[in-house]
Amino acid sequence: MLHHIELWVPDLDRAVASWGWLLGSLGWEPYQEWAAGRSWRLGETYVVVERSPALRTGAGHDRMRPGLNHLAFRARGREAVDALAEEAAAHGWRPLFPERYPYAGGPGHYAVYLEDADGFEVEVVAG
Repeated sequence: MLHHIELWVPDLDRAVASWGWLLGSLGWEPYQEWAAGRSWRLGETYVVVERSPALRTGAGHDRMRPGLNHLAFRARGREAVDALAEEAAAHGWRPLFPERYPYAGGPGHYAVYLEDADGFEVEVVAG
């Protein structure tokens, strides 16, 4: 089982607004808060966004470079995926592959693909 994921972000307030909305919409609860970061928890797994003082290079994440491409989350169903797709732009996310929504991942794979202002991609799959 996954223990936690930690994302270093260039702008904490922006990350808290976008990630907090997304994770909250998927049932994650606020978990920890400190000057440079926040976390949300679902079961025993948690996600951290942090503006680390060790972060000295780069202004944003590039999912097209080596490293993390995206995180995939499971939603409760198609209606939940549709609601996220509809509301995402108001919370700092832009749709990826909108012309192929909701089957950008292939036939039978109902999902929305989103990218935040810092270049982090998420996939939310209907459970």
